[in-house]
Amino acid sequence: MENMHVHTASFATNGAGELPPDDVVFGASGEMQAIRDKVAKIAGANVPVLIQGESGTGKEVIARILHRQSPRSGGPFVKVNCPAIPGSLLESELFGYERGSFTGAVGSKPGRVELANGGTLFLDEIAEMDMGLQAKLLQLLQDSQFWRIGGREDTRVDVRVICATNRQLEEEIAKGQFRQDLFYRINVVKIQIPALRERPEDLDALVRHFTIFFSEKYKAPVRPPSNQVMRLLQKHRWPGNIRELSNLLERYTILGSEESVISELVGAVSSTAENETEVPGQGQMPLKMVTKQTVQQLERKIILRTLIAHRWNRKRAAQDLKISYRALLYKIREAGLPSRRPLATNSAPSLTPFVPPGPRSTD
Repeated sequence: MENMHVHTASFATNGAGELPPDDVVFGASGEMQAIRDKVAKIAGANVPVLIQGESGTGKEVIARILHRQSPRSGGPFVKVNCPAIPGSLLESELFGYERGSFTGAVGSKPGRVELANGGTLFLDEIAEMDMGLQAKLLQLLQDSQFWRIGGREDTRVDVRVICATNRQLEEEIAKGQFRQDLFYRINVVKIQIPALRERPEDLDALVRHFTIFFSEKYKAPVRPPSNQVMRLLQKHRWPGNIRELSNLLERYTILGSEESVISELVGAVSSTAENETEVPGQGQMPLKMVTKQTVQQLERKIILRTLIAHRWNRKRAAQDLKISYRALLYKIREAGLPSRRPLATNSAPSLTPFVPPGPRSTD
C-alpha cells in the first residue's frame, strides 16, 4: 500500500513525490472522467497547460499526473508558489541572478526555471504574478530562453510550463491585471477542475481514501464514518473542497470520535440552509414554512450541543433542556440525530484493505 503514503489536504505529494491512485484522484463523476481522458491525450504533447479551479480542488495533483505521464517524467518537477514569494524576490527565484547584480548577491544562483530544465515548471496561482514579470515569462514561453538578473546573455532551457489559478483570467485581463498575450500562451490547453460540491458521487471514495490513509499515518484504527456522518458530509457545501475534507477526516482520526466532527458539520449545514432559504417576495416559500424550518434548524443545533455536553446521556440532556425524556427522544428522531453516542474508536475494527492500482510510470 505504499502508493497511499500521501500527506496533503488536496492530494499534495510527500517528499518522495508519490501520488494517490489515479482512481481516487479522478473518481467516478463524468467531469472528472473527461479530465482524465484529456490528461491522457495531452500528457505527451509539449504544450503549456492552464489548470483552473477553486482552492483545494487538486490543481497541483493534476499537474503532477501530467508530468508523470509525460516523456519528461524522468526530469524534475519544479513548483513555484507565486503568492508565497514577494514580488521583488519572485524574479530572482524564477530566473536566478549573477554575482554582484544587487546588494547581497555574493555569488551566482540558478533560478527555478533552470532547475526545471528537461522537466516541468509548475507555476501555482499565476494570477498573482506582477505585470513586469509576466513579460519575462512570456519571452520564456515564446523563445525558450531567458536571462538571469545581471546576466549578459540569454540562457536556453527545455521546460514545459503548467500554470494554475483559482481566478478567471479573462476577468483579470479586463481589469488590466493580467497580460492578454501571456494568457494566450499559457492557455494552449485548459483544464477546469470542478468543485467537490459539484461531484458528490466521488465523496465516498475520497472519504474512504483519507480515512484509511490517516489511520495508517497516526497508527489509530478508526471505524468508517457512520451513515449519519456520511449524510452530513453529502449535505455540506465544501467551500474548501478536497483540502477541507482531508483536514476534517484528519481531525476525526486523531480525536477518535464522531462527536468531534458532527457538531461542526451540523453547524455548517444549518448555516448553509439558513443562507439559502427562500423568503417571501424572492421565492415561493411562505413565511410560515420559513419560520418552521428556521426553528427546526436552531432546535437541532441546541439538542446536539446539549447531547455532546452530557456525553449523549439523554436523561440528563432532557433535564437540562427542561423537556420530558420522551419528548427528547421524539425530537432526536425528528432532527435525524444519532439516538446513541457515536462509537469511539478504542478498538481496532476490521477495515477492508484498500489496494490501489500501481503507478503507470515511475518518477
